[in-house]
Amino acid sequence: MNVDLDTVSEIVLARERADLARIGAGTAVLAGGTFLFSEPHDHLDTLVDITTLGWAPLTESAQGLEIAATCTLAEFAGAGPGRELGAPTLRPEWPGTALFARSCRALLASHKIWRTATVGGNVCLSLPAGAVLGALVALDATAVIWPRGGGERRISLRDFVTGPGENRLGSGAVVRSFLVPTSSLLARTSFRKVALAPLGRSGSVVMGRRTADGRCAITITAATVRPIVLDFDSVPRPSELTEALAEITADMWFDDPHGAPDWRAHVTGLLAAEVAAELGEAS
Repeated sequence: MNVDLDTVSEIVLARERADLARIGAGTAVLAGGTFLFSEPHDHLDTLVDITTLGWAPLTESAQGLEIAATCTLAEFAGAGPGRELGAPTLRPEWPGTALFARSCRALLASHKIWRTATVGGNVCLSLPAGAVLGALVALDATAVIWPRGGGERRISLRDFVTGPGENRLGSGAVVRSFLVPTSSLLARTSFRKVALAPLGRSGSVVMGRRTADGRCAITITAATVRPIVLDFDSVPRPSELTEALAEITADMWFDDPHGAPDWRAHVTGLLAAEVAAELGEAS
């Protein structure tokens, strides 16, 4: 559904960082706008469009991959192993990027939405079913944040979300980009998802990462109120995984019409076991 924001009287096309100073009470950031225009926001009178800042969607570096907040889901999903980054040469094979397209497919969205919705929007909405958020958490990404008044701060995405629709962005701040380290891009990954209906919102999404040094991380999202990462020195044995899952407190399991907490906890255990087994095979 597309909603007219009839209280908005001004749209600012941001051309430089100074234009972001307008963000505050009564003002919202506009990127893809897929959520912004999906329901009324009567408190808004101004939108600041950040797509006009001209940020490159994907940028390689010696440290890994930088993903702009304005990178669309289509650009994100298309950055799989062996794909082009808009440059004349192909980048190295990075198995970890397989999570990009898989996470986008976990969203209940058409390919038209993929060409509009942005990575930054999915992360900043901070919804339990934010699958792109989950993928970046699974790959140990860091958010680069531009606070109001200048400067820059960085925060691990595993610590960014504090609850459904809640995060540590801060008033007037904007996410500039997400940094994915090379070690994660070179990692072996595994992905599992379950929903109550074939095209329904995800009830649980579990992603695993196994790095070259053998360390393993299993990330749970959609089933919990915020992404949860379980870290292991190696691929966990079934008993280790069961023990780690048991430490997730009852209040962390999400409850809505797309799945009851006890069901989410149960299916997450099954998916996590499959992820761990697949990562073990990769060794």
